[in-house]
Amino acid sequence: MDAAEFRKRGKEMVDYVADYLEKIDKRQVFPDVEPGYLRPLIPDCAPQDPESFEDVFKDIEKIIMPGVTHWHSPYFFAYFPAASSFPALLADMLCGGIGCVGFSWAASPACTELETVMLDWLGKMINLPEEFLAGKDGHGGGVIQGSASEATLISLLAARTKTIRRVQLENPDLTEADIMGRLVAYASDQAHSSVERAALIGGVKIKNVPSDDTFSVCGSALKKVLDEDTASGLIPFFFCATLGTTPCCSFDKLLELGPICNKENIWMHVDAAYAGSAFICPEFRHLLNGVEFADSFNFNPHKWMLVNFDCSAMWVKKRSDLTGAFKLEPLYLQHHHQESVPSLLPGLQHWQIPLGRRFRSLKLWFVLRMYGVKGLQEHIRKHVRLSHEFEHLVLQDERFEICAVVVLGLVCFRLKGPNELNEALLKSINEAKKIHLVPCHLREKFVLRFAICSRTVESTHIKFAWQHISQLATDLLKTWEQNHHQK
Repeated sequence: MDAAEFRKRGKEMVDYVADYLEKIDKRQVFPDVEPGYLRPLIPDCAPQDPESFEDVFKDIEKIIMPGVTHWHSPYFFAYFPAASSFPALLADMLCGGIGCVGFSWAASPACTELETVMLDWLGKMINLPEEFLAGKDGHGGGVIQGSASEATLISLLAARTKTIRRVQLENPDLTEADIMGRLVAYASDQAHSSVERAALIGGVKIKNVPSDDTFSVCGSALKKVLDEDTASGLIPFFFCATLGTTPCCSFDKLLELGPICNKENIWMHVDAAYAGSAFICPEFRHLLNGVEFADSFNFNPHKWMLVNFDCSAMWVKKRSDLTGAFKLEPLYLQHHHQESVPSLLPGLQHWQIPLGRRFRSLKLWFVLRMYGVKGLQEHIRKHVRLSHEFEHLVLQDERFEICAVVVLGLVCFRLKGPNELNEALLKSINEAKKIHLVPCHLREKFVLRFAICSRTVESTHIKFAWQHISQLATDLLKTWEQNHHQK
């Protein structure tokens, strides 16, 4: 394919993507295929001779689309939003076209510098404390990770290194292995599984801190666990607080937790993967109060800020805490600006697991400029309004109950009755494939999650979803009562 054909085929692909997104509501949100559907549809080996673009293109609808779950459908209410917008898609196209691998400043100066500035822009949008910003001479700064899972892992590993060095200074006779065996990380019993996975990769113990009746961790609960472990000779070193938990979007109490972590020399990482985008709205910013006590903070613009995956924003108060844990500088990565760059624009390869990185900040740059803060705020507010609309519909039906406080775009609800009844309802909803939901467990209850996800979702889609759920519930309850009566 030469440049002339690329121009032609590129326009065709843009038209295809635009048509796909414009008409996505006409597609069934969840596919009909069974596991293993794709292998019989394609050859066992790659072709020896080139195939035409037309042959490849026609197989998109024939082979790929039948197996796609349409995350951007206005009938997709599962997980959390997977943000996308036309400006972000155009930026991703440019990113792929430039194709730089931005590990060091010299590898692509614009890649490093734009990312540093964009994370400052984003930090200012959510009123993040000045300590987290790079600015012109700050000690903190931001970096784009692939996901919140990576941000949690990076912060845990940095905390581990920092703690080991501190303990060895205080107790020179202790080996690294001695200290590693006593390290303990902590997170809410509602925290994302990625926190436990980070501890598994980091080779340290992790303990859950019990949440309260609102599914939030408070200071007294953390203090109790810390006191018990310290008395047992363990070394608490890391706590992951969650703002907007995956099951029900609850918020840990940072204003109570932060001072405890600071006093006990425990690194506090704040994971606001989904909810963090809402902090650009002044009416939701109070949910971030207490972040001033944190060592690191993360949220995902690729969830709710119209920036397509992957774009996970992470900030640290002291960038030396990261570079001190991960920095290696072989000769082939050094450059003639080596001495002048670190103080202003640290090599972002030292802030992440992989060496290389895509030019992901282009997506932020395009979206922030073409929507503006006001446009992004309206997008968030619209989703929150729609979630309360769905909540109101649920509350009008006495057969259902709301299981957690509805704060930001997520409604947790269920039929009043046993878990088996709600499992059957979810099964009937997803088998019908008119809308798509996923469940969670809140304490011992099996709960249905209704997340406002699509950029194009409107009130009509919310009403349709509720009517569909309500009718399926009516049918299910009739069958359930008949079977129960027969028994």
